[in-house]
Amino acid sequence: MRRSRRPARRRLSDWIWWILGLFMAGGLLLFVLHHHHQDRSGLQMKKGPKPIEIAHRSFNLTQELLSSTSFARQLADQMTLSKAYVVIAKEHGNLQLAWELSSQIRNCQRLFSQAAVRGKPISLEEAHPIITQLAQLIYKAQDLHYDISTTITTLKNHAQALEERANAATVQSAQFGQLAAEALPKSLHCLNIKLLDEWFRNQELRKLAETHRKSPMLVDTNLYHFCIFSDNVLATSVVVNSTISNADHPQLLVFHIVTDGINYQAMASWFLNNNYKGCFVEVQSLEEFDWLNASYSPLLKQLSYSESKAYYFSGVSAYPEEETKFRNPKFVLLLNHLRFYIPQIYPSLERIVFLDDDVVVQKDLTPLFSLDLHGNVNAAVETCLESYHRFYKFLNFSNPLISSKFDPQACGWAFGVNVFDLIAWKKANVTARYHYWQEQNAHRTLWKTGTLPAGLLTFYGLMEPLDRRWHVLGLGYDLDIDDRIIQSAAVLHFSGNMKPWLKLAVSKYKHLWNQFVDFERPYLRDCIMH
Repeated sequence: MRRSRRPARRRLSDWIWWILGLFMAGGLLLFVLHHHHQDRSGLQMKKGPKPIEIAHRSFNLTQELLSSTSFARQLADQMTLSKAYVVIAKEHGNLQLAWELSSQIRNCQRLFSQAAVRGKPISLEEAHPIITQLAQLIYKAQDLHYDISTTITTLKNHAQALEERANAATVQSAQFGQLAAEALPKSLHCLNIKLLDEWFRNQELRKLAETHRKSPMLVDTNLYHFCIFSDNVLATSVVVNSTISNADHPQLLVFHIVTDGINYQAMASWFLNNNYKGCFVEVQSLEEFDWLNASYSPLLKQLSYSESKAYYFSGVSAYPEEETKFRNPKFVLLLNHLRFYIPQIYPSLERIVFLDDDVVVQKDLTPLFSLDLHGNVNAAVETCLESYHRFYKFLNFSNPLISSKFDPQACGWAFGVNVFDLIAWKKANVTARYHYWQEQNAHRTLWKTGTLPAGLLTFYGLMEPLDRRWHVLGLGYDLDIDDRIIQSAAVLHFSGNMKPWLKLAVSKYKHLWNQFVDFERPYLRDCIMH
């Protein structure tokens, strides 16, 4: 029985071995075929151009600089440190080291440019020479004790120095801008000299000036009276010309001009030689008001003190730089403060419109004379839509005299186009209020300087707001005033340093002023051409 079973077992084991052999052969065949397919596909990728283009497009130098394993990142780090050492080396007088570092920095920047253009990462062969040179130079800098603490201290000092220079440049720029705004252009100086010469040569002109002073139109309350206080002949002529050009009845307009003694003859000569569509123009000199002296005006009294003279008329170094803009002598010129003495200058008038000499009139202003001021003294456009034109921006509310009487959020307003009811003015004794606040501010503890803060206090509670279209401000500093606002404005005010008669004027607004300059006048034409 045992002998008969042995052949069956052998046949079964043979079948098992045959099956395993077949499986192994099949697996080996599949492995060879798969490996051969990979070799062929790899060869096709090497030969085909499209995958290379995709690789080029996917290259990003910024990503390379951010990668911690790239050569570009290593070069960028070395270059940043090298730039710091260039500054320190120059500061210590080691110009050779600074030159060598700068040379390698330029090589590094050139390599970055080449990598970006060709769209391939920086290779080891390209990076190795620069990395080696920079490493040696950085080691050399460290060996000279240009360590991290020295670097930080030096860079901190440089940053502080740059900040101080920037602040000084800002102050200097403001001062130069102020000087440019105040300086009389050569052409205007030429015009004044020619007009002055004509005044002294032309006796008939002087007689005509005396005749004008006796005209009944000066006190006729049925006419429309405007006052302008200026020492600029050309600017004043533009105000007058633009006003009468847009008036429905220019022959009913009377202009009262007051200037200083230096410019009186030139101003009178200009206006006496012009008809201006039948309107009447009076020119007076500030020196004619002998009642306006130090015993009457607190401002003139304060300017007689040596401390005030030093503050407004001394050199820049006498006071801190941050107060330079407040020490401008123009802020205390009596010509600018005449606006607080209008009833004393024109005692027979009942209502008058005050115009600054840097405005251009675009519409008829006679409707201002029929406005109801509701018993108030001063009608003006409010400026509180801009947050910096509220009372707290102009006045010192840390002083109890201010904080106890005024609202810091009260709305500010603007000089430049103002309707004054002179009857209400006299009734409220407004000039006495101005004198009181001017006396209280003798040491500039209530406000720094200027006429607007004094006006805010003087006319407080006596203001009537005007429609904003009567008076649009900012053409001397704001470059982005909407054209629709300009077109709808009755008066455009070139407030700011960039006056339209200066070279630094805002070019986009200058034509609005130039259209009312009488360039046909011989003196003006000659002066502008030469």
